[in-house]
Amino acid sequence: MDEKKTVRYKSKRFAVRIVKLYRYLCDEKNEFVLSKQLLKSGTSIGANIAESECAMSKKDFLSKIYIALKECNETLYWIELLYDTDNLDETEYNSIRLDCDELRKMLSSITKTLNSTLKTPS
Repeated sequence: MDEKKTVRYKSKRFAVRIVKLYRYLCDEKNEFVLSKQLLKSGTSIGANIAESECAMSKKDFLSKIYIALKECNETLYWIELLYDTDNLDETEYNSIRLDCDELRKMLSSITKTLNSTLKTPS
């Protein structure tokens, strides 16, 4: 599988974008509160995916991926709020939102697939 298509790779690249966006928001917009929330949730996605790689069971793996999905949804909220408060312009908003939404869809698909396999009797 092409590494660049994996959720781990995409989440790390997304985290890099979030860190750079955080710096931009602090340095250029003097926005410190919402941007800190964005930094925490946006980098937590990849951290939970990385943690899932050492899961002790499929249920543990699913739990970590589900946490990453919840962090992704929270990140979308902060991105929308930053846009609605004029801290992001439309181009910036659309770019980061699309990346976050792609991750959300990937994580949602993983949780649904794994959930159904865990419910299927062996």
